[in-house]
Amino acid sequence: MIEGLFERPAGLGLLTGEHDALRRTVRAFVAREIAPNIAAWEEARRLPRALYRKAAQIGLQGLIFPEELGGSGGDFLMQIVASEEIARAGAGGVCASLGSYMIGLPPIVKLGSPEILEAYARPIIAGAKISALAVTEPGGGSDVAALRIAARREGDHYVVNGEKTFITSGMQADVFTVAVRTDPASKGARGISFLVVDGDAPGLERTELDKMGWHASDTAHLTFRDVRVPAGNLLGCEHEGFSAVMLNFNDERLTIAAQAIGQAEACFTEALSWARERETFGRKLIDNQVIRHRLVDMAMRIDAARTLLYDVVERRMAERDALPVHVARTAMAKITATDALFAVANAAVQILGGMGYMRGTVSERVFRETKVLSIGGGGDEILKDLAARQMGF
Repeated sequence: MIEGLFERPAGLGLLTGEHDALRRTVRAFVAREIAPNIAAWEEARRLPRALYRKAAQIGLQGLIFPEELGGSGGDFLMQIVASEEIARAGAGGVCASLGSYMIGLPPIVKLGSPEILEAYARPIIAGAKISALAVTEPGGGSDVAALRIAARREGDHYVVNGEKTFITSGMQADVFTVAVRTDPASKGARGISFLVVDGDAPGLERTELDKMGWHASDTAHLTFRDVRVPAGNLLGCEHEGFSAVMLNFNDERLTIAAQAIGQAEACFTEALSWARERETFGRKLIDNQVIRHRLVDMAMRIDAARTLLYDVVERRMAERDALPVHVARTAMAKITATDALFAVANAAVQILGGMGYMRGTVSERVFRETKVLSIGGGGDEILKDLAARQMGF
């Protein structure tokens, strides 16, 4: 890979020396703590808990969270930069589980009481507790408004019954941020609330799920049977959690886009290295015009996806766009990035030939993981329809 090819999208003054320093720090952390261990973690089907503490020591778990909670108080772009760098290790399962706090923690920080912040946010940021978000249900998928899990108020507790599925970090999580229906008479977006649920709460059952990819990430189906949750664990106002879910999804989609771009870079790097070293029919693979053109196509897709992502992030941070425009462009950025990842990973496997089909190559692993990013955080079809509605057609 040409050094610096994807480091700074043209025309953007958003990246500062502070962001560059963070990129170097995370890149060194990935080289030291993550890259040598991916195969073992894929085999174990989960990350070691010690990794969360090590990540917290360099500030990864608290990049965008307040300093008074142990965070760094950084801007959202820092989260994007960190996500890209972790993804460049070429293991989506590591990104997913190590980064599950990025979707589980924001509602807690934004809506939690001081007591909630001390009991949950601070230890998550410190790497002492693992956080997970529980929104998706077996019968709902991307249709959040259709969620059915019920939380019935009984005195100073809510009693929760129902199921959640496809929950990243669901087997190891100490803290679940759970979307529930607190008003059984309401339908659709009305009557939804957020509760913080302890992982060891009586009545909470976990079943591990087996996946095509993301093997380093533990994923669970959760069953709630009369789980009693203190009423003080309600986040924000009762029955008004839907908007918080949607805003959380926007940032999740941008983070997924960053992960897709980082993984695409990993595939590009491996394919370029292979093409430069591999000899076929007496010449280097890269001496073939078709291979060079394919590599240029890969680089174009990565650069275009990353430039769109950074533009959306820049405009989000500057609050330049009305919410409908931001939601639409966020959906577009996520789809553009995941489409780029699929195309780049597919091309990389083709360039590697037989080796691209072998376990142990980055491109093989990432190619298996491409589909989950075009489904998670809202499937492509859902997001295109969402974008169309936001744009008024």
